[in-house]
Amino acid sequence: MYDDDELTLLDVEAELESPLDSMATAATEPKPDPEEMLCLLEASDPNQRMLAARAFCELQEARAIPALIRLLDETCPLIRVSAAYALGRNPSPVAVEPLIARYQTDFNGYVRKGVIWALGNCRDRRALPILLEALRTDISAVRLWAASSLAQMAEVGYESVIAALPPLIEALRQDAIAAVRSNCAWAIGQLCRELPSNVVYATAVDALLETFIGDEDLGVREDSRSAILKLGDTRGLQMIAELEQEGFI
Repeated sequence: MYDDDELTLLDVEAELESPLDSMATAATEPKPDPEEMLCLLEASDPNQRMLAARAFCELQEARAIPALIRLLDETCPLIRVSAAYALGRNPSPVAVEPLIARYQTDFNGYVRKGVIWALGNCRDRRALPILLEALRTDISAVRLWAASSLAQMAEVGYESVIAALPPLIEALRQDAIAAVRSNCAWAIGQLCRELPSNVVYATAVDALLETFIGDEDLGVREDSRSAILKLGDTRGLQMIAELEQEGFI
């Protein structure tokens, strides 16, 4: 288990932002030349390798994937994190196992955060156990993105959705960080769209309703309400309407 004290090494507010917020090139700047960046991925200068990896956070180029996978093993954490984000922008089945291995061995929170984001984008069943582990045990900045990445399991299949929901519900009810709970609410809403009206679906909606009524954070309550509204769940909509009439909102 990772200790939340690790956050003392990170800028907490920055770490709760999107992984690519600090990576993207300004919109007014031209995109890097893919051919040049492909060459720089193999450069002897580590700064050039990092520059190239960051370029593929914008560029989608399948030819970059083997080199980006190799960069996950670099000594410099800035290169590793850049490679992880780049693989998230260029998801591939062949990157899943190397990303999992990197998560399991990396002690840098920035790197693990990027790896979890990338694994979510891969939309691969093999990533599910690691995403669940991250949601349960990692520092809050990583848990935040584990919750969001678990929403991608909606595109993997029914069994993955069923496996992802109980840990998300647990985190929605218990995680100490409001932003993590908010992302759990959003992810639960996304996953429930793929479910029939069964016991699992009803349990998830109940958790959203409980959070909407009882969470101490206004933002979490609003995100839970939004998830229910987007689902269009009849029972949930009725309860929200009744609470509005009673002046709860």
